[in-house]
Amino acid sequence: MKREAPTPAPGAVAITGTTRLFGIIGDPVAPLRSPALFNLVFARLGRDAAFLPFQVRDGALPTAWRGLTLLENLEGLVITMPHKTAVLPLLDALGPTARATGTVNIVRRRPGGGWEGEMFDGEGFRDGLERAGHKVAGATILQVGCGAAGRAIAHALVRAGAARLALHDAAPGRAEAVAVALRAAHSASEVAVASPDPAGFDIVVNATPLGLRPDDPLPLDPGALRAGQLVADVIPNPEVTPLVAAARAAGCPTVTGRSMHEGQARLAAAWLGIAGWEEAAAL
Repeated sequence: MKREAPTPAPGAVAITGTTRLFGIIGDPVAPLRSPALFNLVFARLGRDAAFLPFQVRDGALPTAWRGLTLLENLEGLVITMPHKTAVLPLLDALGPTARATGTVNIVRRRPGGGWEGEMFDGEGFRDGLERAGHKVAGATILQVGCGAAGRAIAHALVRAGAARLALHDAAPGRAEAVAVALRAAHSASEVAVASPDPAGFDIVVNATPLGLRPDDPLPLDPGALRAGQLVADVIPNPEVTPLVAAARAAGCPTVTGRSMHEGQARLAAAWLGIAGWEEAAAL
């Protein structure tokens, strides 16, 4: 007697022999929202595709990459920490933002063979701010954190017309290196290295991973915040980080990491050729 294939639950993604694969590579992957979001969209679109998390430790990406890229039904990968710079030498081509920032957060298979990468963290962050009603153009901004995502965010803020961008990073020389690159590429904005003191800025950005874990210290002193300053965080999970909670208590409007995550997902989905994303994700 022929056994019928099980029927997936409503809204579930059915995995078949023709399913096209997407995924995210990082460490850790447990807090990530991308698998749930992409799979929800695939189900709503009726697309024979699935999105999987791949936990790859720091330093192990070249070994994992050799195996993953041999999977002929793998279409694209989101790249998250700590691999956003380590993936560069493994790729065959880079998009303009990836070249400008030296970072990548998404890769796709090229029609002629090989893989190309691009970076959407920065534009996703800017998109999240502006969709929440906060203009970047003309604003004075303090950004704490100049790692891979921070570099992309800094470029996006300056491209969007920030009047002044002050950068801080705990790693010696990192903020200065980003400032030098920004001054060379975008002369219209004032870019400087500064302390993490938020006083006097219109927008305060946490672009560090601080807030991802319960015992993380705060990236800046919340006692220095003043009501009316916009505080934006890149951490998507937990959405209300200790910094966001402290900012709200101080009377500051906030934009959470969920906005950045959704913004970069929109841009990445378009780059991966996932038509109908905007409508499916908003249902």
